[in-house]
This record gives sequence, structure tokens and C-alpha cells, in this order.
Amino acid sequence: MALWRIRATVDDRPGYLSVLTASLALKSVNILAVQVHTTEAGAVDDFLVDAPDALTEADLLGAVARGRGRDAFVARAEAEGLADQPTRALALAGRLVHDPDALGEALVALLDAAEVRWRPDPLPGRPGYDDSRMMLADPAGGSYEVLRSRPSFTPAEYARAQALVEVAGTMVRRHQEQTALLLPDGAELTLRTATGDDLDGVRGLHERASAASLHSRYLGGGAPSDARLRRLLEPAGGRTLLAVDGDGTVVAMANLLAEGDLGEIAVLVEDRWQRRGLGTALARRLLAWAGKGRFAALVAHTGADNVAMLRTLRRVGEGPAERDGAMVSVTLPVPGRESIGDSAPVAS
Repeated sequence: MALWRIRATVDDRPGYLSVLTASLALKSVNILAVQVHTTEAGAVDDFLVDAPDALTEADLLGAVARGRGRDAFVARAEAEGLADQPTRALALAGRLVHDPDALGEALVALLDAAEVRWRPDPLPGRPGYDDSRMMLADPAGGSYEVLRSRPSFTPAEYARAQALVEVAGTMVRRHQEQTALLLPDGAELTLRTATGDDLDGVRGLHERASAASLHSRYLGGGAPSDARLRRLLEPAGGRTLLAVDGDGTVVAMANLLAEGDLGEIAVLVEDRWQRRGLGTALARRLLAWAGKGRFAALVAHTGADNVAMLRTLRRVGEGPAERDGAMVSVTLPVPGRESIGDSAPVAS
């Protein structure tokens, strides 16, 4: 038996796919996988089949024609084709998360392209495709031209390629968001947006933090579970920043959690890095990022005895503070938005 790839167009009408598959079955062709691409010309059926060794390309083309298929394409396939297209696309997306520069190679693998050409110039027009050529914008700058003589590109393939481009673009933007931070004492750290891959590093930060630091960050609660840490790393509608030293160790974490048009911020700094301006730098960056979005103000809840955090909030911005027993809530107006409440000094 031999693996073949067969693609053919049939009328998008009830029963036509079954006519084609029945014609293949008469040749003892076993269909291992099938995808249907909807196009203006009809339904494009893409098969991966196992056929008897004696069958030739001409035999398979004849079976397709007898099954009312047209514009047929038949070619030998490799064992890698046994992976269905959704699984294949997800695997390639996972690769781009770790290596967004591999977008060109991922497009070749996704589309079985003959060639992918990269150009430094942006697209002269909008992204799009025709039968043998697909044009895509490179999120890092420039453009990709994807070439394949046969079979013709379909809308579904173009949509998958665009999805991979968006994944790569997201990762490129995250990498670009990395900035170097030089602290007043001369120490240098890297600030960047957190991802789900940072769970181990953030867990280590919590394990090294003192009980007092954890108490201040979580208002009396202990270190959070892994499930909660995952939610903090990639908060819906918010953002988490990490400070990383030269060895790749996470030494601080700042969270902005969305609550409607308000955002709640909190900071955890490893003990040996405290009182060095790191918490202030992280909070200022979260406030600046909030100004680009829909947030009207940021709120920070801290203990009334947490002098270091209250001092940090005073440095970041002037806003009203409300005390409720042992807890103080400080509201920081977002730059460019109307202030909320009357300005009042932050208690210390």
C-alpha cells in the first residue's frame, strides 16, 4: 500500500462527496483523512489515502473523474501527512511561540509550499492570494510571498496562514517589549511581559520571598497556588510585568488586573531587591500601559503599615486614599483620563 494526496473539486450539493468516495473505494483506496474547503467554484475535497501499490497516478485521476471530481491533483504523500491539519497547525503555532522568526519555515510546512520568499519592503497592497501565490505581511517588518503551483490555494488555507502570522506577530511584539532597566545603584535588569512559560520562574520568586513580603503582597494570604499564578501571569484584559536578572531569574512581578474600567495593581519584589527603586519602575510602566487602553484609573490595596508600598504609590502618582481598618486603598488616575475623586495625600 502507498500513501497519496488527492484534491478535487465537486459540486457543493448533497451526495456528491459520497459519489467521489465510492469511486475511490472501487479501486480499494482507503481514505485516512479528509478536509473540505468551501470555495466559490464548489467544495474542494482534500484526501490523504492509502492505495494499492499497483495503482498509478493515472488510475487515481481516472477514479476521481468517474466520481464527478474535477481540477484534480494527485501526488505521493509522506507519513507526516497522517497528522490532521488542525493538529499540524497547532504544532506550528506552538513552535512560533518559542521561535517567531521561524514563520517562513512554518508557512512552508503548513501549506506544502514550493517556496517562500521574504522581502524587506512592506506589501504594496493588502494581503491576499490567488491560485498559486499568497502574499502576507511579516509582523517583524517586510512581507512574505508564498508560492505553490498546484493545488490552488483555498480560503481555508489563507485563513490558517493568517492565523500563524498573528501568532508570530504577538510573540514579536512581546519580544520587542523587553526593556533594560538600570537601577540607581547601577544594577541592570530586564523588564518584560510575562507569559504562561514563566510559571517556574515566578514560583521560584515566591519560594524565595519572605513571609513578610508575601503577607504584604497578598494581604495576609500565603503564596498562591500554581493555578492562580497562571491566571496572574496572563490576566484577561490586564498585564503582568517581570523583572529578570542576568541569569534569567525572576526577581520581581507586577500585576495589573482588569475590573471593568478600573485596574488593580500589585507588586512583589524579592527581598534582596527591595528598596532599590524596582517596584516604582514596574508600577510606573503599568500606569503608562494603562493609559493606552480603556482604564480610567488604577487601584492598589495595601496594608496601612506597608510603608514601602505606600511610598512607591506616592512616587508613581497623586491620588485619593481610603483607609478601612488595617487596609488602605489608593486610586491612581491614569494619564490622559479624568481624575476620580478628590485628591488626598496617601497616608503613611
